[in-house]
Amino acid sequence: MPTPTTTTSSAKTTRRNGSLIGRAPRLVVASAVGLARAPGRFYGEMKDTFRGDLNEPDVFAEMTLTEHLVELRNRLMTVVFGLLPCFVIGFVLAGRILLDIKQKANATQGLDIRSPTEPVMMTFKIAAYVAVALGMPLIVYELVAFLAPGMTRREKRVLFSALPFVSLLFLGGVAYGYFIAAPRALTFLSTWNAGAIDWQPDAPEVVSFFLTLMIGLGLAFQLPVVMFILAKIGIFPAHLMRKWRKYAILLITVAAAVITPSTDPFNMMVVAVPLWLLYEMGIIIARVFAKNPMRSAHTLPFLPGSAATE
Repeated sequence: MPTPTTTTSSAKTTRRNGSLIGRAPRLVVASAVGLARAPGRFYGEMKDTFRGDLNEPDVFAEMTLTEHLVELRNRLMTVVFGLLPCFVIGFVLAGRILLDIKQKANATQGLDIRSPTEPVMMTFKIAAYVAVALGMPLIVYELVAFLAPGMTRREKRVLFSALPFVSLLFLGGVAYGYFIAAPRALTFLSTWNAGAIDWQPDAPEVVSFFLTLMIGLGLAFQLPVVMFILAKIGIFPAHLMRKWRKYAILLITVAAAVITPSTDPFNMMVVAVPLWLLYEMGIIIARVFAKNPMRSAHTLPFLPGSAATE
């Protein structure tokens, strides 16, 4: 009969929803506890990684798919709760940041809006980007900690040693985008045909211009760290980096075109030149600090230019 079936299905749905609602406070508490324990876990993992004997055999703990998903959920919840105070800081500073962006954009008469809700939406957008920028060390650590159980002690040592530079380079890229790249680009654009155009840019477009350039440069500035890790584990040694320099410059130009919101050559050069300098810095770092890779490039025949393909 259809009536009992419908009743049973509704009861199951109600119990399932009630179970999810009942588990929500426990997830919140577990995530808050995980966030509070994050510094201790980080210190313990760093101590075990750098004080352990590299000659000892690596022991990998086997985990089921459910355990992996639970671990991933806990890591994501820890990141979310860690970003909440950063979001509050960004919300408080959003007004000052918007005023500073207006000055850097040469919008002397103010930024235009086309919708009554745009001021509120821009405040939340700026706060979200500030939260990601301030919380990047936590995001990177949780990602690395999730992947660490499947790595050898040597691989973890290389990865953990690069973590401080990841945060510093990201903040350096964000600062370069905010204080140099975006203002220079907007100054150039605002003075182009200044006599014929009344420069009153839309507020959402200018804010997106700044935030996209800042986050894009923050990620692009990770290039030396990526090059060091690839050279250290033997995938992409320094001599191949030098050999492929012309292809790297081409890829850097393409990346600059993607990162830069505008398409003019001047703004592309503002982004491309620092990335090229970072590539050259990455070659030097790989040559100095990755002299003894964990595996030889001879064992990687898929790399053109390696000894296995010559």
